[in-house]
Amino acid sequence: MQEDAILVEDAPPISARRDELDESLPDASANPIPEAVAEAPEPSAESRIAGHLIAQSKLTAADMARARRLAEEAGEALLPLLVRLGLVSERDMALAMSEVLALSLAGGSDFPEEPVREDLLTLRFMKDARVLVLAEQTEHLRVAFANPVDDFVRTAVALAADRPIEAVVALPSEIDSAIERLYEKVEETPETGESETDFGDFDEEDIEHLKDLASEAPVIRMVNQLIQRAVESRASDIHIEPFADELKVRYRVDGILKEVDAPPVRSTAAVISRVKIMSKLNIAERRLPQDGRIPIRIQGKELDLRVSTVPTMFGESVVMRLLDKESVRFDLDALGFDGTPRRRLNTILEQPYGILLVTGPTGSGKSTTLYTALSRLNTQERKIITVEDPVEYQLPGINQIQVKSSIGMTFAGALRAIVRQDPDIIMVGEMRDLETARIAVQSALTGHVVLSTLHTNDAASGVTRLLDMGVEDYLLTSTINGILAQRLVRRLCPHCRESYRAQSELAARFAHIKGLSGLAGEVDLQRAVGCEQCNGTGYRGRLVITEVLVMSETIRQAILAHATATEIKRIAMEEGMETMYQDGLRKALDGRTTIEEVLRVAEAD
Repeated sequence: MQEDAILVEDAPPISARRDELDESLPDASANPIPEAVAEAPEPSAESRIAGHLIAQSKLTAADMARARRLAEEAGEALLPLLVRLGLVSERDMALAMSEVLALSLAGGSDFPEEPVREDLLTLRFMKDARVLVLAEQTEHLRVAFANPVDDFVRTAVALAADRPIEAVVALPSEIDSAIERLYEKVEETPETGESETDFGDFDEEDIEHLKDLASEAPVIRMVNQLIQRAVESRASDIHIEPFADELKVRYRVDGILKEVDAPPVRSTAAVISRVKIMSKLNIAERRLPQDGRIPIRIQGKELDLRVSTVPTMFGESVVMRLLDKESVRFDLDALGFDGTPRRRLNTILEQPYGILLVTGPTGSGKSTTLYTALSRLNTQERKIITVEDPVEYQLPGINQIQVKSSIGMTFAGALRAIVRQDPDIIMVGEMRDLETARIAVQSALTGHVVLSTLHTNDAASGVTRLLDMGVEDYLLTSTINGILAQRLVRRLCPHCRESYRAQSELAARFAHIKGLSGLAGEVDLQRAVGCEQCNGTGYRGRLVITEVLVMSETIRQAILAHATATEIKRIAMEEGMETMYQDGLRKALDGRTTIEEVLRVAEAD
């Protein structure tokens, strides 16, 4: 197929055909439009599709007005611009076009295995117009269009084919992938058998070439698709990991890593460089870890991507954490707090001063719990200041400080300044060292409420962790109001979960939960099945299981006597603390999660 030949042999260029089309239109002056009709013209297909998206809550009227203004200023088509700006997802746009225009929506099986009428359209035209011939019938051609509203493209294809066209709608990314698979074949070299592409033909030290490579359309499209698919999969993290003979991409969905289709290994440097450019990192630095962030809008959602890179044997490993600013709910009920842990947490939050610690490993939802507590405490009468690394979510009415260690703005340094700002409540992102812990303790002693996090396995271990850091025991007993430990378990999909009768050995585990001793041997639980709603996993979303240790006089005496974490936990349980394991069993009994999930994250008592 020749690149400079258009449509069919000896056919005039598209620009000439556009002129032909314009000249062939009837003279409007010969048939004047009645005045009543002129005042109320028929809505265009573009307007009807936009109206459908607004009616389906896929697009806001304000975003629509802004996009229309941008389209007029740039002279671009409105509907593709809505997708490019991230205001509407590709799939939502394609579905709207299909419904409004009464056209079929092409799926994966509709795309051909081999090129159809290869001589009909040039590669440049197909890529620019995002159009692909799917099948040749006796009377017509079946053609996929990313934007079937564009009458010029549809007419140009019909003129080239010299036969009727059956138009169908297809996702732009699927058309791009099909064109690349069918028409952009690369010859293999006899020596290596590998494809020769620009991805591999550069010197690692040639930074300018690397920048150019990362700015090319195929690389931009690959990275954008990785992010968009992660959003569609409800992923919280994207892991891009280079190895000797492959580039691995994994999504963390509901806390579990899942491998997905990855770009070819030859594109490793280009893909990673593209992510670093988007997050404003130094692409020339490949020996040291770097951190950055990417504010982005996808499918109408405002996302904040936290990017971390670390050097490995075969390149830089990249992890992007997706923070959805709009969908996050700082609500104790939504997180899964209820029963005894909820009541004990409320008691701690009502204290006028003192420290609340939230403990757990990385990714256990500690920050979300702290944000939820702050949202509840945030009133007009209270001044709240936080110091975080990084600031994950912006809360209205709360003064949030970003740690910048490179210029000396550490947790301890920020805390010293905060106490002179006359706050009522202070939130410290993490107690990482003795200096930070001591300033937090001093703040609590001077009448402030302090919220912070620690990395420990359970609530009782939070006390011993602070003692090991060097905080005096008498200061701990005077300032700590309570310690909350938590884990996240996957929430059962409500559409496909099924009930089953637990075996006697499993049912015996529930006998120790208060008020359930009579259920031993008659316990009905729920199990994961899998459906389209949960992508076959059986789970959708997560909820918290928690234990809340409230500082009592007995526990204070045990701390002063340097009791072990096991002894402190025993005393807390005697005083009514429900452990994470027991909280998890109660939620498994309610049908919100499974016993397997509880045992995955919590140790049996």
